Amino acid sequence: MSVPRASEAAAGAGAADALAAAAAGATPGITASRRAAMREGLLVHGAALAAGVLLVCAFAPLNLWPLAIVCPALLMWLWEGASARRAAWSGFWFGAGTFAFGTWWLYISIHDMAGAPILLAVGLVLALVVIMAAYHALLGFLSAWALPASGPWRWLVGLPALWLLIEWWRGWFVSGFPWLSLGYSQTDTWLAGLAPVIGVYGLSALLLIGSGSLVALLHGSRAVRLVALALLIVPWPLGAALRHVSWTQAAGPPISVAILQGAVPQDLKWQADNVEPTRELYTQLNAQALGARLIVWPEAALPELANDIAPYLGQQYSLARRHGSDLVMGILRVDQDERYYNSILTLADRVSFYDKHHLVPFSEYFPVPGFIRSWLQFMNLPYSDFTPGADRQPTVAAGGTRLALGICYEDAFGSVNLQALASAGLLVNVTNDAWFGHSWARHQHFQIGRMRAIEAQRPLVRAANDGISALVGARGEVLGQAEQFKPTVLRGTVQPRVGLPPYARIGNWLIVLLSLVGAGVAAGVKRRSSQEPGTPFPVYH
Repeated sequence: MSVPRASEAAAGAGAADALAAAAAGATPGITASRRAAMREGLLVHGAALAAGVLLVCAFAPLNLWPLAIVCPALLMWLWEGASARRAAWSGFWFGAGTFAFGTWWLYISIHDMAGAPILLAVGLVLALVVIMAAYHALLGFLSAWALPASGPWRWLVGLPALWLLIEWWRGWFVSGFPWLSLGYSQTDTWLAGLAPVIGVYGLSALLLIGSGSLVALLHGSRAVRLVALALLIVPWPLGAALRHVSWTQAAGPPISVAILQGAVPQDLKWQADNVEPTRELYTQLNAQALGARLIVWPEAALPELANDIAPYLGQQYSLARRHGSDLVMGILRVDQDERYYNSILTLADRVSFYDKHHLVPFSEYFPVPGFIRSWLQFMNLPYSDFTPGADRQPTVAAGGTRLALGICYEDAFGSVNLQALASAGLLVNVTNDAWFGHSWARHQHFQIGRMRAIEAQRPLVRAANDGISALVGARGEVLGQAEQFKPTVLRGTVQPRVGLPPYARIGNWLIVLLSLVGAGVAAGVKRRSSQEPGTPFPVYH
């Protein structure tokens, strides 16, 4: 009998292993260790996806704000010891969960309101989700590639710094999408007292340090745990104490304000037979509001261009002036070059237009090829895209003070109004969240507006087509709120304020610079440790 060669024996053993795997119901060619790794990967990515979904519940309307610390902490824990590839994928699924669950209402705008085909609407929403998830994938990759594999420099410095930088970058890169930044979840907590000092990104940084502290409490030494516990706890009483600090001062007497909320359904608003009834509705609401020092109409209140209704606007202007009222009206207009603008018309001592700069993707402009844009008819209007206004526009005088104006989505960009705060005593935002139906979008957006009031420590007048119309105080408190989906006039008074809180003077740059330094120092720790004898290099699977 001949002795089989080694290669034949190995082949026979491989065949036997394959037969045994097949008999056990496993896929031939995949080892037990490989199958275990695949199962582990599925569990990790599934947990990351679930954490991303849960993070949305930290924001309005549920306001389960502790999740803004716990959910990022879970992802940081999943990244512990992970390869760069696995960290990137788990980061991707975390981001996908957050933005799929947190911004699904864009489908309502694209399909239900703008009339895009279902597949196209789903595809565009998924494209946005993938892009947003890619930011967290990059974060995961960098956490494994650039930071120490473990330890306090990773948990308490490196990960919070990198995460904050990615969140800030997401808020401005290629026009930016700053929705669901972590700090917005804190409008009603003690931490909000720090917003006039460090802004919403500063709050995000403190939350992320808290997340890293939770991981450190699980894995750190006794000394590290004591430091982590202090970092987790100290910001809260500090914020509570600062909530009572007045960074601004009252300027002049309180102003009487009236907000018009027409509550015209978005799917009916632009129909030809609804134009006249909508105009008549707002005429009646405006008549009820006359006498208020400042009357504010919502975004694009009338389904007509300002150019086409100049006599009507002149009538409302004259009527308001006779009653001592100034008008701030959201309206659409076209210039002589046939460029369309989403604007605010102010009818006070002077007539002026403010043009929206930050336009909403897939609603006010379509970042897609021309052949797709042709399918996206904007509710049968004769144009498909708006033109953005100038990046910097002056404040306007109305109602006895100067106003920092914003239209809808613009208030998601915290640094936009910082320059205006040098002269403005009041924030005014006109919006039309009817584009997103009865979804959570309007609650998330209102929370963002309240954060702007807290950062600037100035009141906010917010006029929405069908809600949420509200008067917000200088500390983010809701002074008055109109019933949603009902035509109404909301009346109240607000106190203009002057002065600049620290955040209004500094902006985001201090927090961004500190994050860059923190990330750089943590990366330096990783580099030094990798140069020590016997230290293994990172593994990439």
